[in-house]
Amino acid sequence: MMSAIRSTDTSPEQAVRSFLHRRGLRFRKHVRGLPGSPDLVFKRYRTAVFVHGCFWHQHSGCRDGRIPASNRNYWKPKLLRTKERDLDHRRALEREGWKVIVIWECEVCPERLDALADEVQEGSK
Repeated sequence: MMSAIRSTDTSPEQAVRSFLHRRGLRFRKHVRGLPGSPDLVFKRYRTAVFVHGCFWHQHSGCRDGRIPASNRNYWKPKLLRTKERDLDHRRALEREGWKVIVIWECEVCPERLDALADEVQEGSK
């Protein structure tokens, strides 16, 4: 069952990419040379965007961001390590002078995507 889980080109990621591309923003996908291989990289704006799944990245306050009740001994360390790794990647990118934006799977809606597009372009005005 786990083999069906995608790590790239997920539905929320595709929705974000499609929206931002329609807004005229151009980006690179999954740049391996940067810490964490951000989902979207806007080199012009020196901005990296991560589209996080609420479950896999443990979105606090979201109903999908809970550790499963069954097999907690497996899931808890696995999901907590993902959160730690996300923080490490964010810090490394910020040290290199990148602006880091995280958009959660549950936030993929037109209003939030409009705000995201504005946030990406913020430094260029």
